[in-house]
Amino acid sequence: MDAIGALFLIAVGVGILAVARHGRLIGELPAGSNFLRGPWRPNREDNPVAFRAFLALYFCGGIALAAWGVLILAGLAPPLKLQ
Repeated sequence: MDAIGALFLIAVGVGILAVARHGRLIGELPAGSNFLRGPWRPNREDNPVAFRAFLALYFCGGIALAAWGVLILAGLAPPLKLQ
């Protein structure tokens, strides 16, 4: 059961890193919703500060989740409590 939680964390982390990489290449990231106008997607040209902030958030979050999963597999972190 510990391996399933660890593999889940690694998969989510890699998925977030893939979104960040794709956003870095095309210059636009999904950042949330604006209820009346649809999803907000900061890009490099219109809002470079928000784009870089969300890019850093995506990269740090993805690396943290993947690293936590690897640490669980190595036995250095407590496993997820899945029920």
